[in-house]
Amino acid sequence: MVFAMVASCTEGDLSNSLDAPGIDPKGQAEDNITVGNRLMAVGEYELALETFTRAALDQGMTTQVLTSMGTANLGLRRLGQAEKLLRRAVEDEPDWPVAWNNLGVLLMETQQYAEAAQVFQRAYALDNGESDAIRDNLRLALANMENPVNNTTKEQEYTLEQLGDGQFSLRKLP
Repeated sequence: MVFAMVASCTEGDLSNSLDAPGIDPKGQAEDNITVGNRLMAVGEYELALETFTRAALDQGMTTQVLTSMGTANLGLRRLGQAEKLLRRAVEDEPDWPVAWNNLGVLLMETQQYAEAAQVFQRAYALDNGESDAIRDNLRLALANMENPVNNTTKEQEYTLEQLGDGQFSLRKLP
C-alpha cells in the first residue's frame, strides 16, 4: 500500500511537470554554446563556464568550446586559466578571428599592449576588416601602446561586452 502511494505521488508530480506552460517535452534542448553565450551576455560567467563545460562533454574540446571557456574565465578574472585556453584555441584554429580577438582582450586586461595590438591586427586581417569591434579593440591597444605614461590603473579597468557569435569587445568602466 505504501509503495502504491509513493508511485501515485511520483506519477502525479511527473505529469504536472510535463504539462507546465511554456515547456515542450518533445522539443529539442538549446545548444550549450548558445546558452553559455546568453549567460555571458548577462554577466553570469560562472554559470556560463559550467554550460561550456557541458558543451565540451558533448562536442569535445573544439576551438569554439576552448574560446568560450577561456572568455568565461576572463570574465571571472581567472586570467592564467583564460590565457591557456585562448592560446590553445588560436593554436588549434589559427584562422578564426573570434579566438584571436578574445585573446587580444585578455592581453589588454593583463596590460600586454604590444602583443595585444599584434593579436588584434591578426584578428582584423582574418576578418577582412569587417568587424568594428576588432577595429575598436585594435585602436585601444595601439593607443595604450603609444601612451603608456597616461595609463593609470583606473583607466585600465575594462568590462567585456558581447557582440555576438562568442566575440567580445572591451568597454571602459565608468
